Amino acid sequence: MQNSLIAPEYLKPGDSIGLISTARKISESEIQFAVQTIESWGLKVILGPNLFKSENQFSGSDNERAADLQFMISHPEVKAILCSRGGYGTVRILDKVDFKPFLARPKWVAGYSDITALHAKINHELGIQSLHATMPINFQSNTSESIESLRKALFGELKSYDFESGSELKFSAEGILGGGNLSMIYSLSGSEDFWKTEGGLLFLEDLDEYLYHIDRMMMNLKRSGLLSRMKGILLGGMTDMNDNAIPYGKSAIEIIEEHAAEIGVAVITGFPAGHIDDNRTMYFGRWHNLRVDGTQATLQF
Repeated sequence: MQNSLIAPEYLKPGDSIGLISTARKISESEIQFAVQTIESWGLKVILGPNLFKSENQFSGSDNERAADLQFMISHPEVKAILCSRGGYGTVRILDKVDFKPFLARPKWVAGYSDITALHAKINHELGIQSLHATMPINFQSNTSESIESLRKALFGELKSYDFESGSELKFSAEGILGGGNLSMIYSLSGSEDFWKTEGGLLFLEDLDEYLYHIDRMMMNLKRSGLLSRMKGILLGGMTDMNDNAIPYGKSAIEIIEEHAAEIGVAVITGFPAGHIDDNRTMYFGRWHNLRVDGTQATLQF
């Protein structure tokens, strides 16, 4: 596809997928349903050697979590890597991993939320596509459409989404799709992993943030020049936002729309992804076609 980043090979029945936790700790019982689901797709599951380790809130020490990512990157049988949950901690291990084997043999890496840091590394520094997708911790609460979208993406069967946008407008744009969790993108500002692509489509979502924090982060993206380089913003769940005793006066969506409007960037709301049950998979680093007619929108890969 036009200007898309390098795409790893799609999976086929009999292939292996690795499960790790680059952030918060997780138990065996919390991933059991996901393991059974993945095996029902005809895939083999390989668990990271340190997956069930614990150090405070993390799934083991930084070195142990980095070792699991390194293990899966280098494993000759692992064709994709699925991060089991988010939380916090992924950014702490990025500089501890040798990505040369990953460049030599790219693999699909899937996850969302805190995994935005890993997407940024893979997309913007390494030039490889990845999957913004649900994770094993969420499988039991996810919609069937969310789970099926991950399976389709891994097997190369995912082609497009039709969804209802809350932004009633006439709009069309094409470009490389990327982004993820707004808080994580904000935290990467100034680093080698911060988005440098011109003319892309920016996906944003977030959870449990104060409304004035949303404004602060959008000010950063605007003043850093990121927003002005975007052709459009695709907005997912802005879930469980918080306010102060003296209300901020705008919703998270209104804050994002206000900043985008100041520089003439369209915002398309209502995309089913983020910290919501219907968390659909997207190909980050791939050229997408976004079309909106009224409230009817289509995102085509």
